[in-house]
Amino acid sequence: MTSRTDLNRRTFMRLAGSTVAVGAATLAGTSVAASSAAAAPLAGSRRLVAPGKLGIQLFTIRDKVSSLGFRAVFERLAELGYSEVEFAGYAQGQVGPITPEEIRQLLDDNGLTAVGSHRGINDFATNIERELDIAQVLGMAHIGTANAPTGDRTIGGYLAAADRFNGFGAAAAARGLKFYQHNHQHEFAFANDDPSVRLYDVFLENTDPSLVFLEMDVYWAFVGKHVYPGFEPIDYVLANRSRYPMFHLKDGRANPASANGYDIVEFGAGSIDFQAFLSALGDPGRQHGIWEQDNAASVAEPPNPVDSFGNAGRSADAILALRAASRS
Repeated sequence: MTSRTDLNRRTFMRLAGSTVAVGAATLAGTSVAASSAAAAPLAGSRRLVAPGKLGIQLFTIRDKVSSLGFRAVFERLAELGYSEVEFAGYAQGQVGPITPEEIRQLLDDNGLTAVGSHRGINDFATNIERELDIAQVLGMAHIGTANAPTGDRTIGGYLAAADRFNGFGAAAAARGLKFYQHNHQHEFAFANDDPSVRLYDVFLENTDPSLVFLEMDVYWAFVGKHVYPGFEPIDYVLANRSRYPMFHLKDGRANPASANGYDIVEFGAGSIDFQAFLSALGDPGRQHGIWEQDNAASVAEPPNPVDSFGNAGRSADAILALRAASRS
């Protein structure tokens, strides 16, 4: 078994090496994508994502979880510099059955923390207490869903969904957990029965801020802005700071030919200005930065080969190299 000391040593050397590499590329005049334009550390500047708050949504590397299992995956993630994981189910495909207790032991063995889990709304509706039991076994502070609040895109539909989520949140709070919803683009659509009302506003304003929290997927929020214009993603966060404990740091390359306006790419290869977004948040210790790339198992930036672990390593380096801009 790999020791925690060995993991820390390897992680330190990897991060130190990535800093040198990024600095060398900058000195050589290599162009850097907009989302990682500040990847070269600025003297005296602060990190925008604290190393202890860098996570990965396991959906990103679902091919590895299914083929290698949680043990091998957790060992590799620790080596790559990740500290936290967000679950997308608790099965490991062809590797075989595993219990939450066994998963927790593997997390502990590799110095990883479970920060949250995406579960279906029906999972909570059917047996929320079992879902909360598993969350507590895994030691996570948050549990939630990546489902839209409802498929009914009317004001009434979202009001009913808000009430339902308040119930989920109350059950989670009774266990000391925070219940959260992760957005895609269509939550930012306008209500079918009133095109002047944005559905995300209905949900935000009618869920109890002490019971229901939000995980902003930055990529999908920018897609939402493209498809349903009239808002800035960061404004929602700044107006409701305590409600956003987690962010999906998913990068996108602008593509005018795409209906979404962007294509999903590994972190640092896109055009979303994460330096500006994360700098606006202030204290980096307040939020968990969770990297996700939906297509990491099938897409790689040339000349890199297709390998979701490769994407994970490069993305971790790019995120941890982000620094706040110097202030004059």
